Amino acid sequence: MISTTLIGMPDRSYQPSVAGLRAFVSLARKRHFGAAASDLGVSQPSLSQALSALEAGLGTRLVERTTRRVFVTPEGEALLPRAIAVLDAVDELVAAASQGGDPLTGTIRLGMIPTVAPYILPTVLRGLADRLPELTLRVVEDQTSRLLDHLRDGTLDVAVIALPSEMPGMVDIPMYAEDFVLALPGDHPLSGRSRVDPASLADLPLLLLDEGHCLRDQALEVCRLAGVRPDIGHTRAASLATAVQCVEGGLGVTLIPRTAVGVETAGGDLGVANFRQPRPGRHIGLVHRASAGRQDAYRQIAEILTDVVEATGAVRRESV
Repeated sequence: MISTTLIGMPDRSYQPSVAGLRAFVSLARKRHFGAAASDLGVSQPSLSQALSALEAGLGTRLVERTTRRVFVTPEGEALLPRAIAVLDAVDELVAAASQGGDPLTGTIRLGMIPTVAPYILPTVLRGLADRLPELTLRVVEDQTSRLLDHLRDGTLDVAVIALPSEMPGMVDIPMYAEDFVLALPGDHPLSGRSRVDPASLADLPLLLLDEGHCLRDQALEVCRLAGVRPDIGHTRAASLATAVQCVEGGLGVTLIPRTAVGVETAGGDLGVANFRQPRPGRHIGLVHRASAGRQDAYRQIAEILTDVVEATGAVRRESV
């Protein structure tokens, strides 16, 4: 049964409380009163009271409650980005007061896509620890769409993804470009070649990652630009490491980013080949909410990340 409590006209003098806004944003994210209350460290009655007061003051229903689920109303969906922006500003105010105005201290929640994190994270963690010793990272690895959702709902501060993000309200900070490398069985005739034509993919069984991985879409785009329809087998992998193991076992070939070459060839059974110029590749950058008000700090973090990854020799710096 859906709650149908009526909401009156908005009170023009009403000032929303931070508690009410946090209750709304947390419920929109968790879609569960118990989970939202736990997330905020409050009781469920307190959460309900804060939300009810916010809805009454705004004169609109933000959330629908049923016996089993929580839904955000269309009005709530429209107001959610503004509520997140207000909380970003409040958090920025508190951080500036507690950290002497330095946003590069404290904790940053950093997201990374699965085809980046395993290959640059050790280097990134060391580099940031050396350059920003007062900064603490919380790292989340996930697919691009979910990382962007987490950014939008305020559970992440920044994310390293393949650009462009193409999501309204986000700022893209370019970091580096890297080539794609063709991964093959070690005894394949193309292994070790340095000028492979991407059109060769028409004659090779191409292994792809599961739906949702941006590298899957990028590999298909390489084929499209080369004017070929790839031979896509029935094997699909949930991770790049699994795809590589399938290649080593002779099930096909795949594309890997150059930053992955050192890790994935360490076992000695994988062959690689470079494409001819202009080599296909991708652009990696840092993404954050425009409303966060920390663009200078996030640009500094992006610059440090670019420095440490560029030092590996696997990427080319882009304008930051």
